[in-house]
Amino acid sequence: MRSFLTGPFCLLVLTSAHAQAPEGTPTRVRGTVEGVAGQTVMVKSIAGQDVPVTMPAASRITGVVKRSLADIKAGDAIASTSVRGSDGKLHALELHFLPPGANEGQFPTDLAPGSLMTNAAVTGIAAAPQGQTLRVTYKGQEAEIVVAPDVPVVAFVPADMSLVKPGAAIIVSGVRKPDGSVVATRATLEKDGVKPPM
Repeated sequence: MRSFLTGPFCLLVLTSAHAQAPEGTPTRVRGTVEGVAGQTVMVKSIAGQDVPVTMPAASRITGVVKRSLADIKAGDAIASTSVRGSDGKLHALELHFLPPGANEGQFPTDLAPGSLMTNAAVTGIAAAPQGQTLRVTYKGQEAEIVVAPDVPVVAFVPADMSLVKPGAAIIVSGVRKPDGSVVATRATLEKDGVKPPM
């Protein structure tokens, strides 16, 4: 029994488990695909860094398609990244549709300094001087988000590695390894010229 536990089989099990749940620091990389070699994608981040990203087979890949505020109706689940303006109101930087069952809530995000992500159900849309105001509820709370006419609105669609090509805009969520490389758990990519605004 002892030799079994300390032999190559045990090492194989540990290595496999490590591959399924890579350890590292949770991270997000926004940028452009520079090149692809097998499961390795070189991403030029918006900060100008070259970041090697490993895309395991289990990585979830989505594309984005363009939508408009007119497509949003009461009861829809949406997410909005917003910042608080000088008027004290939340102003949307982007809006995207959420899949059924997505977690509701409001929490800090890294798209812009001081930005918040609000995952919520839509209760109404009203005219506002700067565009329109989206009324939403989440976890028993209410919020109003001002949406200017030029705010991008998108929806996610299932995709595959065919979207991972040089020049495509990409957002990677995953874990950063000590050597600076990233193992992706999810990637959202440009599709048909529509770039992920998140």
